[in-house]
Amino acid sequence: MRIHPDVLEHEGRGKPDEGAAGPEPQPTPTDDALPRRYSDFDTMPEALDYAAQGVRGLNFHDARGRLVRAYPFSEVREDALAAAARLIARGVEPADRVALLAETAPEFVALFFGALYAGAWPVPLPLPTSFGGRDAYIDQLATQLRSADPRMLLYPSELDGLASAAAERIGIESSDWTLFSAVDAASCPLPQAKPDDIAYLQYSSGSTRFPHGVAVTHRALLSNLAAHAHSMKIGPGDRGVSWLPFYHDMGLVGCLLSIVGNQMSADYLKTEDFARRPLAWLDLVSRNQGTTMSYSPTFGYDICARRVSSQTNVAERFDLSRWRVAGNGADMIRPDVMQTFVDTFAPAGFKASSFLPSYGLAEATLAVSVMPPGEGIVVEMVEETLLAGGGPGERDRPQRYRAVVNCGKPVRDMEIEIRGDDGSRLAEREIGKVHCRGPSVMAGYFRDEAATAACLDADGWLDTGDMGYMSDGYLYIVGRAKDMIIINGKNHWPQDIEWAVEQLPGFKAGDIAAFSITTPGGEETPAVLVQCRTSDLAERGRLRSIIRERVRAITGINCVVELVPPRSLPRTSSGKLSRAKARNLYLSGEIQTYDIAA
Repeated sequence: MRIHPDVLEHEGRGKPDEGAAGPEPQPTPTDDALPRRYSDFDTMPEALDYAAQGVRGLNFHDARGRLVRAYPFSEVREDALAAAARLIARGVEPADRVALLAETAPEFVALFFGALYAGAWPVPLPLPTSFGGRDAYIDQLATQLRSADPRMLLYPSELDGLASAAAERIGIESSDWTLFSAVDAASCPLPQAKPDDIAYLQYSSGSTRFPHGVAVTHRALLSNLAAHAHSMKIGPGDRGVSWLPFYHDMGLVGCLLSIVGNQMSADYLKTEDFARRPLAWLDLVSRNQGTTMSYSPTFGYDICARRVSSQTNVAERFDLSRWRVAGNGADMIRPDVMQTFVDTFAPAGFKASSFLPSYGLAEATLAVSVMPPGEGIVVEMVEETLLAGGGPGERDRPQRYRAVVNCGKPVRDMEIEIRGDDGSRLAEREIGKVHCRGPSVMAGYFRDEAATAACLDADGWLDTGDMGYMSDGYLYIVGRAKDMIIINGKNHWPQDIEWAVEQLPGFKAGDIAAFSITTPGGEETPAVLVQCRTSDLAERGRLRSIIRERVRAITGINCVVELVPPRSLPRTSSGKLSRAKARNLYLSGEIQTYDIAA
């Protein structure tokens, strides 16, 4: 079973050292004589055709950061064309879906582009994690397969039992991708994709019970990839490193397809290997002196800073001086974590100005806003009364402030508006729902017109479901609208409650889920589920009292506090806490709660 990146306890208990098996292959070069084009292609196969004329490519590393396979774009193209012939020989036609379990491996890349060359829509799907177990994963995979209705499912051999069980459940063809690729197929004419054809389906990380497949056209994809290049000022000498999973929009679009579309070389670690050995990420950044760009959610920076021991000589082990774009996105950006990372790795040459906050979502292909390189983390202190929907001066106790991180400026060709509950456009620094419009916004949700209409209007404006405000042309994100806890007409962000509890000794990020419930008396109240590691009943009672008082200090209201076993809180496939699912599991009694002392 694969280890999820949030299973932090397993770091250092990973695979044994397999030992060296001959000299390492040489990585693909950082520099190339091929003139760079910033994703100005009609389709993604055309982008790969162009990149294959150069010497750059993808490089796959093992758990200890050793290069296992250098994969030039020319070889990617050759393998993808062969895969396209095999798919067509198996009966795949244009607009058919081809589901792929998205292992960080050359085989996935070849099959993804092979599906594109065949005119099919690749559908990257999550790998199993340590959460939920075998049956839960098969259920999730079968649900997503049923939604995507693919012609076939292809997967790595080690996942045969899980993948074939899910495919069999819904009656589709499936194959180990090694066996699939071993069958020769004669070359054949390939369909010619058009810019407005669907390129792929992206399932959002929370796609479990009610999956939403985001349909992305070639035009939308390439528009977003060009925006990456211009926003991050990709140029000579730039090289990427990533451990992000290929089934997540930031891993797939930002760290794979953008690499191809903008002709960069990149180095990859598997997500599970990062989870076991987080510092291997920074070792890889240090080793390849051309590495200048790498992305991570906040928790990736957090775990690296926490894994450095007092015996680690940071300056000797790492060289992060050339890391000019340390991207941050995919969850709420915490300035305290970013500062800790700077403090920890400054001796290795890391610069605070390298941080590049951003905001995006799969429904916009990926990027919506990006901080200009070099501006780093910029924070505004906002009154909590304003975040809660009140106005200045509405305070019955000393006013509190929250740090809100600047997520940058709209990317090229993207518009952003902040709207009120009535749909009207709000003024500068007024908090409301974030809407965006541009050529990279999705075509819609696959076979779900109602869900599409609920978030995408006739003028092309996408309701992101996030709350924020604009200030001097920059976007500030303050939270998710759907996660908002509203008590007595006041809005409370669950992140505020969770972060407050995380500051108590013995807890860490990911241990707490806050959401709203209705009491037997019909009143709305916050419920806080906290993963607890102690078996002492008296200590549990003490912890619950401390947590309740902490939440009361933040919100001014009482809450329900439940202590639950470790690993009880559900995650999305990309590792983020699923508050909605935690709430449903709690209300249905499926999450066990601990007894405490009377």
